[in-house]
Amino acid sequence: MGRQAEVIRNTKETQIRIFLNLDGSGQYQVHTGIGFFDHMLEGFARHGLFDLEAEVHGDLEVDGHHTVEDTGIALGQAIREAAGDKKGIRRYGSRILPMDEVLVLCALDLCGRPYYRSNVEFPAPQIGALDAELIHEFFYAVSYSAAMNLHFQMLAPGNCHHMAEAMSKAFAKALDEAVSLDPRITGVLSTKGTLA
Repeated sequence: MGRQAEVIRNTKETQIRIFLNLDGSGQYQVHTGIGFFDHMLEGFARHGLFDLEAEVHGDLEVDGHHTVEDTGIALGQAIREAAGDKKGIRRYGSRILPMDEVLVLCALDLCGRPYYRSNVEFPAPQIGALDAELIHEFFYAVSYSAAMNLHFQMLAPGNCHHMAEAMSKAFAKALDEAVSLDPRITGVLSTKGTLA
C-alpha cells in the first residue's frame, strides 16, 4: 500500500473529494467543471507519476474562484497527509521545465513552513474557461495547506496555455523528487529533527 490520502471538503461553495497516491503510476480521474483546470491536474498526476482522483462540484455560476482555491486546499492537505512523518524523503525538489517557447523553474521544500512566491505574469486574463489569476490562487492554497515552501520563476514567458501547463508539470516533477525516498536518510532531513 502506497503513501496515500483521501480528503473530503464540503462547504456551502464547494464539495470536493481528492484521493492522492504519491507512489502511483500517473493514473487520474479528474472532474472540476473547468476544462483547463482539469488539464492542469491531469498533467500534474501524469508527470509526477501520482495517482489522483479529483471530484469537484463548485459554484461555477458565481465564478471559478472557490472551485480552484478549495481544490488547492484539498490537494495540499492530501499531499501533507500522504507524505506522513516525512522520514526518509529527500524533502527538496526542483525542476526547470521547457514547453515550446516557455521555460519555467519550480523549487519546493516540504519543510512544514508554508510560503509561496512567483514572478509569473500571464499576458492574457483567460485560459479557456479558467481565469489566469486563479493559477496563483491554486498554488498558494496548495503551498499553505501542504505546509510547503513553493517558488516559481518564469525564465522565458510566452503563450498562457504553455506557461500554466509548464508550471503544473514542473510542480509535479519537483514534488516527485521531494517525496522520493533516499535510503541514506535516517529519520527526517533536518538538523532540528523535525519537519513540522
